[in-house]
Amino acid sequence: MSRSSGHRRSSATGPDSPAAPAANSGSAAGVRQGVRKVVVDEDNAGQRVDNYLMAQVRDLPRSIVYRIIRKGEVRVNKGRVRPDTRLRAGDEVRIPPVTRKPKPDQVVPGSRVQSVMENAVVFENDQMMVVNKPSGIAVHGGSGLNFGLIEVLRAARPQARFLELVHRLDRDTSGLIMVAKKRSALRFLQDELRHKRIRKHYHALVSGQWSQELVRVKEPLLRFELRSGERRVRVDAAGKESLTLFRCLRQFGGYSLVEASPVTGRTHQIRVHSCWAGHPIAGDDKYMDDVSLKAFRSVGGDRLMLHARALDFTLPSTGEAMHLEAPYDEAFARIVAKLSARLETSG
Repeated sequence: MSRSSGHRRSSATGPDSPAAPAANSGSAAGVRQGVRKVVVDEDNAGQRVDNYLMAQVRDLPRSIVYRIIRKGEVRVNKGRVRPDTRLRAGDEVRIPPVTRKPKPDQVVPGSRVQSVMENAVVFENDQMMVVNKPSGIAVHGGSGLNFGLIEVLRAARPQARFLELVHRLDRDTSGLIMVAKKRSALRFLQDELRHKRIRKHYHALVSGQWSQELVRVKEPLLRFELRSGERRVRVDAAGKESLTLFRCLRQFGGYSLVEASPVTGRTHQIRVHSCWAGHPIAGDDKYMDDVSLKAFRSVGGDRLMLHARALDFTLPSTGEAMHLEAPYDEAFARIVAKLSARLETSG
């Protein structure tokens, strides 16, 4: 199991939960704030003025942010600034009166889904947390979704001043995802990702017998959209350089359990590289052919069999090396156990 110096909680399954509408306290004419003067703290040092302002005045259109900066209404230490001016700890920022349009009623995650997500936290300290995300819940709301993992965590922790995703997982992929609790931690972890110092290891159940000799797929990936607007990815010479390392863990009748370690971080990278290798991930309704998908459903498969199993990273501020692992959820574990039992019976 995982090792950590912070607080751990057990993993959880299923995000199903009732939700309640949030009250809208704004008037039809909008909400207007007076002049504010805010002192920049250490955690926000180095941030651009435009980004800092948008964080301070939520839901303010970017066009208005640039306009009030250009007109000199935003001042830093009583002086005019540009949008890309970097702030320092101790700077005093003058935020002028702005009128925000009232937000429509929003759906707030219910107490049940909040509890599920809190129980899915496997590591936490004052800088960050790592969550074993259930399959079926998006990492953030949008595109017809009222909320995702980050909105649920914010609802469960209304006192938290800062909670931001460090990276992302597909909605149907389960497993470990990092969330920063401080801006400095977010900057550190994203810089670690850019320099490939964070290692992610996934477990995937794929169709067919994966060759022990197939350990490296380096094919360029290109994003495109279907006529419906749905995004997809394909191997294409015009795409971005991509590399995934594979290791076959176990072979079953008709399926293989593999470990996939992406070196690059492209959209759907593991899913498309597996499919290109002739072994689409079981339950993948985007890249698996209909016949194979139907066969997987016939053995009780009801989810994408891709799980972010382990993370190797360095803790912000302390520099401690971390290794975390997340167990499979019930649906993933059940299929693996069923295939194992079938293999033992046939043997």
